[in-house]
Formats: sequence, C-alpha cells, structure tokens
Amino acid sequence: MSKVNVNRPNQLKNVIRLKNVSGLLFVLFIMLFSGCHEKGYNSNSQGDQSNDYAYAPPPPPYQPDPNDPPAEIKMPKNESHPEIKAVPDGEDVEIAFDIEVEEDITEEQTPNFGTEEYDRIYENEFVATWDHPLSTFSIDVDNASYSNVRRFLTQYHELPPPDAVRIEELINYFSYDYPQPQGKHPFALVTEVAQCPWNPEHQLLHLGIQGKSLDYEQLSPSNLVFLVDVSGSMDEPNKLPLVQKSLRLLINALRPTDRVAMVVYAGAAGLVLPSTPASDKATIFKALDNLKAGGSTAGGAGIQLAYQIAKENFMAEGNTRVILATDGDFNIGTSSTGDLVRMIEEKRKQDIYLTICGFGMGNYKDGRMEQISNAGNGNYFYIDHIQEAEKVFVRELRANLFTIAKDVKIQLEFNPQQVQSYRLIGYENCLLAREDFDDDLKDAGELGAGHTVTALYEIIPTPPEQEASTAAPLRYQQSITTARANANEMLTFKLRYKPIGSERSLLIEQPVTTSNNTFDEASANFRLSAAVAGFGLLLRRSQYSDTLTFGQLEGWLNQAQPAYNSDWQDFEQLLQTASLLSNQ
Repeated sequence: MSKVNVNRPNQLKNVIRLKNVSGLLFVLFIMLFSGCHEKGYNSNSQGDQSNDYAYAPPPPPYQPDPNDPPAEIKMPKNESHPEIKAVPDGEDVEIAFDIEVEEDITEEQTPNFGTEEYDRIYENEFVATWDHPLSTFSIDVDNASYSNVRRFLTQYHELPPPDAVRIEELINYFSYDYPQPQGKHPFALVTEVAQCPWNPEHQLLHLGIQGKSLDYEQLSPSNLVFLVDVSGSMDEPNKLPLVQKSLRLLINALRPTDRVAMVVYAGAAGLVLPSTPASDKATIFKALDNLKAGGSTAGGAGIQLAYQIAKENFMAEGNTRVILATDGDFNIGTSSTGDLVRMIEEKRKQDIYLTICGFGMGNYKDGRMEQISNAGNGNYFYIDHIQEAEKVFVRELRANLFTIAKDVKIQLEFNPQQVQSYRLIGYENCLLAREDFDDDLKDAGELGAGHTVTALYEIIPTPPEQEASTAAPLRYQQSITTARANANEMLTFKLRYKPIGSERSLLIEQPVTTSNNTFDEASANFRLSAAVAGFGLLLRRSQYSDTLTFGQLEGWLNQAQPAYNSDWQDFEQLLQTASLLSNQ
C-alpha cells in the first residue's frame, strides 16, 4: 500500500511504503529509467548516445539471499533523486523524493488568458519603391485594440500578446488637431514629413484625414437596434451588467426623434423590445434592466433577427444601425467566422450599418469581431470599463454613429528618386491590391462625422548615388521615370470615397514634397502620433523598434504638450505601467 503527501505549489513530497527489497529495486529501476527518458536518452533518440544514461534492457529480477547483510543503495550523484537505503525483507521502507511541478512554474510565468482568440498579424516590411511604387489600403476607424491593451496592462498586469496589438487602432484611438475641411469634399487632408525618432537616418511620413463635423441637432433621426448577447458566458460583472450600464448612457444621449429596438440571443434569438421612440425611456430601460444571462450562444440567429427588425423600421433619410454587444463567443447555429462574415456582407447591401462593442475577458474573440465589423460597414470598440462606454456612446457619439463617407481608400505613389523604400506602420488587415483603389465594387472603411484618421509610414530616403532599382533587370520590360520624378515631390497622396447615397466614388489628390525637418521641429500632432506608434512597436516586440524605450515615448509626449484630456493622461499612465512590466 502506498501513501502520497502533496504540498503545492513548489514541490510534491511523495512517500511510498514497500513490503520487500524486490519491490524497492523495481521502483528504483523505474525512477532511473523515467529520469533517463525525460532527458531524451532512449533507444529512439538521435545524436550521441555515449553517456551514463543510455537505455539498456532491464536486468533479470534480483533474488535476495536470506544470509546477505543489509546493503546500502545510493542513487548516482548529481541527480535530483534522494539517497535510498535498503532494509531487510519484510520491513516497511519509506522513500521521500521531490518532484518539480512544471505546470505551476508555467502558470507563474505565463498569464492564463483562457480561450481568448487573436488573429495572427504579419508586420508590414520595407518595400522597394522601384518595384512597388504604389501602397494601397482601406482606412480603419476602429480603436478596440487600445482599450483591450489597457485591460492587459491594468487588470492582468501583463504585457498583451503581440497579436492583440493593432498599431493603427492605437494611433486612431486619439483625436488630433487637424483643420476642418473647406470646399465640396467632407475631408481635410494633412501631410507632414520629418525625421524618424527611433531611426534618425530614416524619415517618418504622417498622413491625417479630418472628417467634417456636423450639427448634432440638425442630423437625421436614428433607427437603432440593440443586439445583446445574453448567453451564459455573459454572466460576469464586466459583461452583461456593464453592457446594461453602457447602453443606458447611449439611451440618455439620444434625441426624442430617434428610435430603439432590442433583440437578444442565447440558445435562441428573440425580440424583447419592438422599435420604440427614444423619448419613452422608461419602457426602454425596463426592457434593458430585465435582461438575464444564461444558455448557449446562437449569434448567427441573433444577427439575422436584428437586421430584420432594422429593415422593417428602415429610415431612408435617417441613420439605421445595429449595435451588437457581445464577447464574441458564438457556439451554435451559424457560428464560424467565415459564415458570419458572408452573412454580414449580404446584409450591408441594405444600407444598414453595424457597430460591435466587445465586453469581458477570458473567452474574448477579438479576431472574429474585427472581421465581422469590417464586413458590415461598421466600427468596432472594446468596452473595458464605464469610462470607455462614456467615450464611445456620449463624447464621440456623432463620429461613431453617423457616417459621412463610405468605402474610403488611400493610395500613395512614391517617387523612387526620393524614396528608396517604405513601410506602412500597422493597417496589416486593411491592405488592398493596387487595382482595388479604382474599383467601386471593392469594400473599404467608413468615416464618421468629425472623425480623424491617421497613418504613418517609415521611409528610407534614396541615396544620391542610387537612381535605379537594385533588383535584377527584367528581360521584357524596363522601369523608367518621368520628368516629375526629378522634382522635390516625395509622393502623391490619393483618396477615394463614396458620398452617402451614391455608389460612385470621388477622387482627391495631393502631392507631398520632401522635408529635412528634425523630429524636434515637427508638429505636436506628428510627435504625438509617433509616440503612440512607438508604444505599439514595443508592445508588438517589433523588429523595427530598434533601441526605442518607453521612457523615450514619455519624453516625446511631454514635449508635444497635448491638450491634456483624459485620453492623453490615460496614455501617459499606460506608458509608465508598460515600462515597469517590461523592466525597462
């Protein structure tokens, strides 16, 4: 009979009682063989096997002689096993040995993020201008990654997984001081070139887009459908209860002319509130407060019903939008990401927009929700606390709910005489083929009223002695430059968008000239966006972060002296937290 005493988390103390010496030797052999096997020394191992622990067939069972005196048996030195002394047959033997518990060590070193899912991000690399003069991508106004990163730093007290960090969403979490548009287009384009702060031999290109602000009181009414996940996975304080508090903020910010319906889904989907005037807050709040979590998650059925209700109350001259609040853990019905994306792509043809708000931790499905929002002419936020809900649903309500332009695409044409190679920082999930820019059937991002969009490129200037491609020459064609390449134009900035109600895009085009400005001479917008981009590079453990430190980023932030609203104050605190966690 054996007895085992367990003391966690560091070691296990095991006590085994044996009735005879034969059993003792058998256990001793098993321990030796197990130790050798764990070290990889066995008959099937490859490489050098000439060592003291090479595998050998077991010896024949030992038959003790009753006349033999007690023998002392010792394990090989430098092993973790204890010394064992043999005793005469028939007496109990107590063996105590220590076993390291690797799973406990692993738990201490690696945080448990449960079943959270993040799509793999392959960081953009430098591209040679002679070979690829065009860079094309869709705008992205999502900012879920920033608040999710904040959760890891402030609640888990860990650096986030690299794939949870989408640098463009970190940059676009903040509003920059761009001028309001003038003229027929609802955009103002801003460009600036200066020294790259983390690699002084390179340059940084800052692109900004300012959407036209609208008078909220003059805006068309909204037809909103709240689609709320009430499955069992939402039964946590930072999930359904936070959803209810967040939607209360939105309801209080709506106008009497707006309307609200509410659909829920768990094992099945159901309508808990038909379309109701926003002025009837008592009825809306009652339906919201009565929500309880439980059951499985039929997300696909809920999306189908929400779009049906939105279509039944569609406002031709208004803003019709589905607002989905979930942790993204769909598990019955239409639940695969691909099927959900295809469903949403069909629904967007009805001019119904989609906003996704993610909640909770442990089983959070970030990649799925980002793909669904991109497919649904929508935007995507992560609500980690009530202050973030106030930012999304109150402070930035107009920008997040009212779209002023559809399918907004950017294309840059770089001048090889000025730019040897370039790298788009972030936007890996938004890249488009060069021909997609002029294709009005190709979907792209939407821009809300008063929204800003910012993108950064790291640029390697062309050395004076290099004026041609360094790639091997082609047999059937040759790259040549036009007379304009000899000017001081670095690139041409082109933007396409569709006005609301139109399926035909319009083009804006603007050249960008070279600059020798140092980083210290750059604008506050430039330095602030560079600080946020650097934050993302460090969190992603990017190969392009060079010798960058969190302390440097904090210095850039202080030098830029932004208007210190709560967002920039929050960013400064995150820089300090990340610095401590990374031991910088």
